[in-house]
Amino acid sequence: MSIDAWFTLAVVVLTITVLATERVSAPITIVGAVTLLLVTRIIDAHEALAGFSNEAPVTIAALYVVARAAEVTGAFDAVLSLVTTKRPHDPVRRRPPRTELAQMCGTAAVVSSVLYNTPTVGMLGPEVNRWARNTGRPASWYLLPLNYAVVMGGLVTTIGTTTNVVVSGLLRDSGRRPLGLFEITPIGLPIAIVGISVLVLAAPRLVPVRRDSTRELAGDARSFTVEMVVPASSSLVGRTVAEAHLRNLQGVYLVEISEGSRQISPVAPDHVLVSGSRLTFAGNVAQVVDLHRIPGLESAQRDHLPEESRSLNRYFEAVISPASSLVGTTLKEADFRRRYGAAVVAIHRSGERVAGKLGAVRLHAGDVLLLLAGPGFGRQSRSDDFLLATAMQGALPPRRDRAWIVALVMAAFVAVAASGLLSVLEASLLAALAVVASGILTPRQARDAVDVNVVVLLAASFGLGNAVASSGLAAAIATHLASYGHSLGDVGLLAAILVSTVIVTQVVTNNAAAIVMFPIAVATATAAGLQARPFALAVAIGASCSFLTPIAYQTNLMVQGLAGYHFRDFPRLGWVLLPTSIALSLVLIPLVSPLR
Repeated sequence: MSIDAWFTLAVVVLTITVLATERVSAPITIVGAVTLLLVTRIIDAHEALAGFSNEAPVTIAALYVVARAAEVTGAFDAVLSLVTTKRPHDPVRRRPPRTELAQMCGTAAVVSSVLYNTPTVGMLGPEVNRWARNTGRPASWYLLPLNYAVVMGGLVTTIGTTTNVVVSGLLRDSGRRPLGLFEITPIGLPIAIVGISVLVLAAPRLVPVRRDSTRELAGDARSFTVEMVVPASSSLVGRTVAEAHLRNLQGVYLVEISEGSRQISPVAPDHVLVSGSRLTFAGNVAQVVDLHRIPGLESAQRDHLPEESRSLNRYFEAVISPASSLVGTTLKEADFRRRYGAAVVAIHRSGERVAGKLGAVRLHAGDVLLLLAGPGFGRQSRSDDFLLATAMQGALPPRRDRAWIVALVMAAFVAVAASGLLSVLEASLLAALAVVASGILTPRQARDAVDVNVVVLLAASFGLGNAVASSGLAAAIATHLASYGHSLGDVGLLAAILVSTVIVTQVVTNNAAAIVMFPIAVATATAAGLQARPFALAVAIGASCSFLTPIAYQTNLMVQGLAGYHFRDFPRLGWVLLPTSIALSLVLIPLVSPLR
């Protein structure tokens, strides 16, 4: 390989390593890598900025606007109601019934075939979590299968996931025909049907019961950590923990008391409270909120609460994005209160208790923050540093009188794009314009609906893909793979690209995996005298098989935060789905798009 190719390979490996460690936000990592390739003349300015003129980021941004309109109007509420059943909880039942999982996962897959995976999980995840909590079921039974069903449902159409849109844009940029709206359906639909069937059969035995791991601290719900303080004027000063009725609170557990440099844990019932005692509780979210109503206790974060907090009537749960600038910082360093107009009153981290003062805790991707904020927080934050921001109390009802408009716009979008009258890009832009022009969203709300981090990350990633192609790295790898063509065969080469993409997508974003692997796939097909299109389809499928790690896809992190999953929970179920998806892809892709 040339020096340029070796240098590009080093940059790609370093980029993947940094993304996997999550020490630096994904947009900064990708932009930094592309900048390095630009200043070293591996790529020119046109190649570095090509993603900003590609149709994929624009299409994705437009469909985010349409998805937000569906959310605020409740346009899919009738469909979403099918996700959760109304049967009372059977306390004898030890595992989720398969009929329940089939109904939930099937409905989720249908919704995700026309809406992007991220907004679909954003709508369904909190709904399923609340339903599970209200019926006594652990949310961990349902959210991981739901997430994987959404991912597989995204393979059914070109607009089901951003990855398909990205591959379509890459095909167009390479002078080839972009993906048709239903071109991937003959491959994705069987994968979704078989995959969901596997989920229904395997999930009841393989999904973790994370409720049990936090039962000591938090009863039947996720464990949040919150600090309260006993002020000098409190009626609790001089009373014991037992007398203050703080030891046997339902759903919440007094973990430790801090008095100056002294830490008391476990806490004895006869311990006497003094002025300034800092009490650390862990418990379910509803009870953590109720702690703020106990006379004599104040939030230890009271100095950071907005002055207008008494008039605020909403608590929010917000999941930190892996691309967030908050990752690796503390609330104090980030100046969280001023920056977001919100105060953090509790933190949850995948089933483990967060130790130390909340203001000094180093935040991780996937952390769930319990916030006190104004009504606009959920809208303004979602496009910035949070994957999900959902109101717990006092949420405004959906504007159901406009739901029919969104349903009509979505139906027209699918019909026009499927008929070929307009491209997916043109149809998505018209759909976004329609929901704004009809008054469903204001221009500001439409702007806030777009996940800027995803769009910037995606656009910058094209520069990395161009470097893989123009440096000769793609050709060198393709030549190496093609040299084994006689022993592997045509399907063997296809399998090599598919499996390589699957491996890459476990440690970087699915879109970045598709962009890096696309030029390698095309070059491999060309070197072997095969058609490029089936290899592009293999990249699209492989990049969406993000089943093994929570960092593989942002929806994985969303459900990890909601249900308290551990890292090992993802491969536990993912290893069942992955072989099935790969085997079906290798059978179906050559049938849909011949290799020769």
